[in-house]
Amino acid sequence: MDNNLIAAQLFTLRDYLTTPEGIRDSFEKLKETGFKAIQVSGMGRLDPMLLRDLSEKLDLKICATHIPFDRIKNETAAVIEEHKIMDCGYVGIGSMPEEYARTREGYSRFARDASILGKKLSANGLKLIYHNHDFEFKKFDLITGLDILINESTPDCLGFEIDTYWVQAGGGSPVQWLKKVAGRIDVVHFKDMAHVDGKQEMAAVGEGNLDWLSIIQVCRENKVKWYAIEQDVCPRNPFDCLSSSLNYLQQYL
Repeated sequence: MDNNLIAAQLFTLRDYLTTPEGIRDSFEKLKETGFKAIQVSGMGRLDPMLLRDLSEKLDLKICATHIPFDRIKNETAAVIEEHKIMDCGYVGIGSMPEEYARTREGYSRFARDASILGKKLSANGLKLIYHNHDFEFKKFDLITGLDILINESTPDCLGFEIDTYWVQAGGGSPVQWLKKVAGRIDVVHFKDMAHVDGKQEMAAVGEGNLDWLSIIQVCRENKVKWYAIEQDVCPRNPFDCLSSSLNYLQQYL
């Protein structure tokens, strides 16, 4: 794994990104920690030129984003332009919007709609990717919601951003689901799962129980381009959690 391909998912630091000064200070801390890339998320709507200028100044590549689905649908041209300004090739959907029922029909409709939008983005040199949680692992006649999204979306128009923790939380195997989306996963989310007092908790990579050797191996086989570290809930300072994850992954460089 190339250290240049490990990114900090900024949703982890969302509480520190509420002001321009906080964003600048956070970017500087990530640079000092050793990160070379970031995924823009959890920051609200910001001037893409300011993000580009700050990231370029600190040599932090913006590898991907998470954008509200209604913006991708209703402001497609603006989203395309923003990503081109930031030199970012991946437009991420953080979760299936609430307007789609979590039923077999709802997943099918979302797969079709996302494919249509993904085709528009693809025509402009961008890739639409979908990030899972655990709810997609509910089954409908022995098939999960995530299976429906994979099977009924257009492969060239919708990629997947598998989140290792949420797959495990949903009762799946991160390794097996990474294999299922082979050829359709350029960005992966790394977060670990620990068991504390009988409860599942998010943990820095290497501080939980996921099989990272096997996960990283299948990511390499899939030619994953970006490894984004994310930890929605941190038991300590989130900068420390990101640093711990990065240090652990460096053994696989």
